[in-house]
Amino acid sequence: MSFEAWLAFFVASWVISLSPGAGAIASMSCGLQYGFWRGYWNAIGLQIALMLQIAVVAAGLGAVLATSELAFGLIKWFGVAYLLWLAWKQWQALPQALDDSAASRPIGRPLSLVLRGFVVNASNPKAIVFILAVLPQFLDPTKPLLLQYVEMGATMVVVDLLVMAGYTGLAARVLRLLRTPRQQRLVNRSFATLFAGAAALLATVKRAAA
Repeated sequence: MSFEAWLAFFVASWVISLSPGAGAIASMSCGLQYGFWRGYWNAIGLQIALMLQIAVVAAGLGAVLATSELAFGLIKWFGVAYLLWLAWKQWQALPQALDDSAASRPIGRPLSLVLRGFVVNASNPKAIVFILAVLPQFLDPTKPLLLQYVEMGATMVVVDLLVMAGYTGLAARVLRLLRTPRQQRLVNRSFATLFAGAAALLATVKRAAA
């Protein structure tokens, strides 16, 4: 992969990561609930799913998933259901007595937060279609493809980790400003609405034409 091609892909990766989506919503939600260091485990799960999706595309299975009505539908509707479940959980979240101490924040298990991020990304078939459409444009067919996929995958993961750190950290700082149950309830229900909106958008996604 030439430096010029990598640089173009690097810029594209920032545009992709900064675009608001379910991953960004999940990162902000975790940052709000658990603070930066605990909530950032969610971003690790997002990246594990991203690496899996890139591996699927590199192995040639992405085209099958993108054009198989059954596979696409199963993944999509599972993703819709999971986002709606997150919306319901966020809506039901109880206000916490908060102060500036990290000890006052609810404790989230790292593994459960990693799993949460993984499911959010892995259950979005649109990501497979998107990766399948974008990555091949930057490939040089005269050079080893596996190494190029590794380079692009590493670039996307690093960029997305930085972007999700920003989303998580921003929400974690907002946490310090929430003092009353009414404020916390309003923010929780705002995130619940965002999760429901992401589910509604995912429900409209259609598979690629055969």
